Amino acid sequence: MAKVFFTIGGNIGDRVFNLQETCRLINSRIGCIRKQSSIYESEPWGFSSELNFLNQVIVVETNLSPAAIMLEISYIESKMGRVRNGAGYASRTMDIDILFYDHQIMLTPDLIVPHKQMHKRRFVLEPLNEIAPDFIHPLFSLTSHELLVTCTDESKVWKFERAEVGN
Repeated sequence: MAKVFFTIGGNIGDRVFNLQETCRLINSRIGCIRKQSSIYESEPWGFSSELNFLNQVIVVETNLSPAAIMLEISYIESKMGRVRNGAGYASRTMDIDILFYDHQIMLTPDLIVPHKQMHKRRFVLEPLNEIAPDFIHPLFSLTSHELLVTCTDESKVWKFERAEVGN
């Protein structure tokens, strides 16, 4: 069984439901979710939008190959209403990225693992550090915690607090 770290998130629609449904689909189609971070809210990264993102990092045990996982990610994103309309970053219902596949390093036209931008993104590093602070990045030989401490991204990221019903 491989241990795969994913970051999931979106900023369109019912963001909490979208995270929950994405986790349900990952659990049924890719493998058993073994850990999940708190939900974090963050400003958009790499583009402007008035809609903040909700993000989460999950750890999944799977028998699937990276190529098979990519097919499942495409299916799940589509099922969740993801529309891809050209290059660049944009608002979306759901985005699923592989951060790590065990401690493997992969470079193919369709997949780069570890995720090539993760060390630059506070919205990924905060939840990753919460659930795996000692996991060592196989290229940088730094822990998740060390990556977070040295991250130069100044975007605001905070734990998401659900509003109480009736307040």
